[in-house]
Amino acid sequence: MPGSAASGAILQQGPSSVRVDSWAWAVRLFKTRSAASDACKAGHLKVNGERAKPAQPVKVGDEVRAFAGGTEHIYIARRLIVKRVSAAVAAGCFEDRTPPPPLRTETPATVIRERGAGRPTKRERRMLDHLRRR
Repeated sequence: MPGSAASGAILQQGPSSVRVDSWAWAVRLFKTRSAASDACKAGHLKVNGERAKPAQPVKVGDEVRAFAGGTEHIYIARRLIVKRVSAAVAAGCFEDRTPPPPLRTETPATVIRERGAGRPTKRERRMLDHLRRR
């Protein structure tokens, strides 16, 4: 029945797929849609492990990998949206599966000697070893 409530509920579900650049912009992975499109063209967006063109469709359950800021972020699409929404609503549209960054290890400061100072003396080597905690 065209006028029944059941058919109206089906229309309210939303689209079955959305362009990847539009979805990435709408859920705030990128600041502008053109930036999302440029990221696709540069190969920084992947859908299910394959490089995505800007018009490639994203469906619910697809894995979207975005390389930004020197790290790769992994997202699972949970809800498809086309329009940009608030950050709180956008956070519910994807599941973040990005692994935590590795722990930083402290490295000793490099010791810079003046040019022409020659080799360190025994006393200076002991002080350097003490600084490096050997």
